[in-house]
Amino acid sequence: MTLEWINFVPRGDERGVLVAIESGRDVPFEIKRIYTLHGLHPGAVRGGHAHKVLRQVIVCLSGSCLIDLDDGRSTQSVPLDDPARGLVLAPMVWHEMRAFSPGCVLMVLAAAHYDEADYIRDRAEFLKRANAASA
Repeated sequence: MTLEWINFVPRGDERGVLVAIESGRDVPFEIKRIYTLHGLHPGAVRGGHAHKVLRQVIVCLSGSCLIDLDDGRSTQSVPLDDPARGLVLAPMVWHEMRAFSPGCVLMVLAAAHYDEADYIRDRAEFLKRANAASA
């Protein structure tokens, strides 16, 4: 599985750092929805699904966590810990976030509005679809 990362440009001085993220420039799609996850407990697991067509970028604004990725052919676990770096979540990638540090805050930039019909929440169904797509 090839991961796609976006490195945002941090700008700052002695007062602090600013990271601007622009739709269509820094993110390779028009942003239709932004949501955050916070108040995350260290033992919690979030995600646990894949999307049929939705593209997203996930950014860890504060703290850190691990994200487990599975495209049906390979799995990978990567840390999210840099507010100036975003991980592109392609369609048909099962993802779970875990091992949240205290104060971890995640931001997700989505290419479409919320659509429950785009979610695959059953892992067996995901694997069946992923294997059929790669055959």
